[in-house]
Amino acid sequence: MAIFVTGATGFIGRHLVPELLANREGEIHLLVREGSAAKVEVLKRRWQAAAPDADIDRLAVVTGDLTGERLAVDPEWIAEHAGSVDHFLHLAAIYDMTATEEQNEQLNVGGTQEALALAEALEVGCFHQVSSVAAAGDYEGLFDETMFDEGQSLPSAYHRTKYESERVVREQSAVPWRVYRPAIVVGHSETGEMDKVDGPYYFFGLLQRIRDLVPGWVPLVGVDLGDTNVVPVDYVAKAIDHLAHLEGRDGEAFHLVNPDPQPAIGLINTIAAAARAPRFVVPLDRSLTGVASAVLPSALRPSSLLRAIADNGVGRLVLDQTIGRLGVPPEVLGHVSFVPVFASRRTEQALAGSGLAVPTLEGYADKLWGYWEEFLDESIRQDKDAVRALAGRHVVITGASSGIGQATAVKVAKAGGIPILVARGLPNLEALRDQLELQGGEAYAYACDLSDMDAIDALTKQLGEDFAHIDYVVNNAGRSIRRSLRLSEDRFHDFERTMQLNYFGAIRLIIGLLPMMREQRHGHIVNISSIGVQTNPPRFSAYVASKSALDSWSNVVSSELVGDGISFTSIHMPLVRTPMIAPTKLYDRFPTITPAQAADKVIGALVDRPHEVNTHLGNLGAVAHTLAPKTAFRVLHLAYQVFPDSAAARGDSGRSEGEQMALARLLKGIHW
Repeated sequence: MAIFVTGATGFIGRHLVPELLANREGEIHLLVREGSAAKVEVLKRRWQAAAPDADIDRLAVVTGDLTGERLAVDPEWIAEHAGSVDHFLHLAAIYDMTATEEQNEQLNVGGTQEALALAEALEVGCFHQVSSVAAAGDYEGLFDETMFDEGQSLPSAYHRTKYESERVVREQSAVPWRVYRPAIVVGHSETGEMDKVDGPYYFFGLLQRIRDLVPGWVPLVGVDLGDTNVVPVDYVAKAIDHLAHLEGRDGEAFHLVNPDPQPAIGLINTIAAAARAPRFVVPLDRSLTGVASAVLPSALRPSSLLRAIADNGVGRLVLDQTIGRLGVPPEVLGHVSFVPVFASRRTEQALAGSGLAVPTLEGYADKLWGYWEEFLDESIRQDKDAVRALAGRHVVITGASSGIGQATAVKVAKAGGIPILVARGLPNLEALRDQLELQGGEAYAYACDLSDMDAIDALTKQLGEDFAHIDYVVNNAGRSIRRSLRLSEDRFHDFERTMQLNYFGAIRLIIGLLPMMREQRHGHIVNISSIGVQTNPPRFSAYVASKSALDSWSNVVSSELVGDGISFTSIHMPLVRTPMIAPTKLYDRFPTITPAQAADKVIGALVDRPHEVNTHLGNLGAVAHTLAPKTAFRVLHLAYQVFPDSAAARGDSGRSEGEQMALARLLKGIHW
C-alpha cells in the first residue's frame, strides 16, 4: 500500500518523509506545486545523504496545488491510484501568526476541504490531519485529546482556521481520520535545523542585540507572561509516523506537546543562556504571579494586555516603531503564551514502548540558537553596504564545510553574493550548497585538499574556466596545533603541516587566482589570521608562526598589487567555537565567540576592505610586546604554567580549574 503526503517540502514534512522511508514500505507520493519540483530534488539529495541505504526511488512526485479542486491533482492519476493509498498525511497549511485572514482561510480551511475530497476520491484507508494546539484557542484550564468544541474563544485568524479545519475533518470526512495537534514546533533537537523565523524565533534577534550591547552577567527586568509549550520537529515527525500506523486509533486526536508547560520567561532565559546573553529576572516570585493571574480577569492578564495593545491603532504604531524594528511583529506579542494547559496522557500511552519522549529544552537550546544565528539570521539583508558590495559577486571561501567558513558562506549568500565553497569533503559542501539553494541563494562546491599544491593548481584552473570573474577570496582553511616546544622537539612535522596548509596553501591559491584578478582590475583577499600573531601565546609556536608568515607575505605583496586594484585584509581572529578547537577539551569552558560572530568580522572585511581587523585585546598584546617585551613574556610564562599541555589536560595538571578560568576570562579570546 502507498502513502500520500501533502506539505512534504514544509518544515515538518521534510523531517517526516525520511521517517516514512526508514520505517514503512510501499510508494510514497509527495504532492508538490509545479514550481517546487527543484526543491524536491534538493531534498531528495539531502535525504539520501543522511540515509545512504534509503530507497529514494520510492518517492514519487505528484503535481498539484493546495488551492485547487481536489488539490489540482490530475483526474487520470486519481483514477489510476484509487484504492491503493492506505494513509493520506495532510501537513500542508500555513503556520504563521502574521498571515492574513484570507491566507489562513484559503490554505488552512479550503486546503483541508480539498484534501479531504481527494482522499475520498482515492478511497484512502485513513486521513491524517496535522492540526495545532491553536485549535484550543483561549480555553481556560486543562485541554485534553478528547476535547474539541468547548466554546473556546479563538483570538486570531490562525486559531480560528486551525479550529475550522479540524472541524471539517471531524464532520465531513467520509473516510477514517486521525488528528495531531503539535505545540509550537522548533528546530531539530540534534542539529537545530529550522526552516524559517516564527514563534519564539522572533525574539532571537532581540536577544542577539542585547548580547552584543550588554555583558552577559547583567540581569534584566522581565515580566511573567505565563506558560508556553515547545517541541522539537524531530519528536513531532517521529511521533506522527508512529501514531499514524498504530492499529485501532482512528477517530482520535493526539497532543504532541511537552507534558510539562514551560514558563515563557524561562524559555527566553534558556535561549539567552545558549546565546550567552543577559537573562531576565521577574521581580515577583512565580508563585505569587501565578496566584495573581488566576484571580485577574482574563482581559487584565499580561498576554491579553499585550494583545489589546497590538490590536489598537496607536499601540500598533508604537510597537511597529519599537519592537517591530527589532524583528518582533506586534501581532506575535499576544500569543507568547498559552491560556490552556495541554494534557497528553493518551498520546504518551500510545507512544509507550516506542522510545519517543520530548527532550528537555535545556538539552538542545544551544543547537537552536547556533542554527538560527548561522542560517536564519536575516539582519544582513538590511545591511545596504553589504548588499551593495556582495550582490552578484563571486566569493571563494576555503574551509567552507563548517565553522567560520560555513557561517561566512551563508551571510554572503543572504547578501546576494555567490559563495564558491572549497574544502576537502565534497558531501558536506554539497549539503551546504543545497541548504543555501533551499533558502533562495546560489552557491558552487569544489572539493580540494588545500595542503596539496597540485590540487590547488587544478582548482584555480577550473575556477578560471567556470567563472568570468572572482571578486573575493576568503582564506579560512587552517590547521591549529596546540603543543609546547618540549613536546614538539621530535615532531618536526607539526611545523611542516601548519606551514603547508596555513601558509603555502593560502599563497598558492592567491597566486593561482591573481591573473584573473589582474585582468579584471579588482579583487580583495581576506586572510583569517589569529589573535595569537599579536599576543604570542605559549604552545602555539607552529600555528602562530604559519599565520605570521601569511601576514608578512600579504603585507609585502600588498604594495606590489595595489596598482592592479587588488587588496588584502588580515583578521586577527579571537578564539572561535569551531570544530578546529573541539579536540582541546580545555576550551569547552572558555569564553569564545561563535562562528556567526566571526563571520560578521569577515563580512566587515569584505565590505570595508581595511588592512587589518583586530580586537582591543589583540592590539593591547601587540603594544605590550613592543613596549615591554620582557614583562609580556613573564605574563605569558605564567599562563604557560597555569594551562596544561594536551597530555596533562587529561588530568595531570596541578593547576586548579579556577585559576585557568580566571585567566581565560580576563584575557578573553586568546588561545591558551
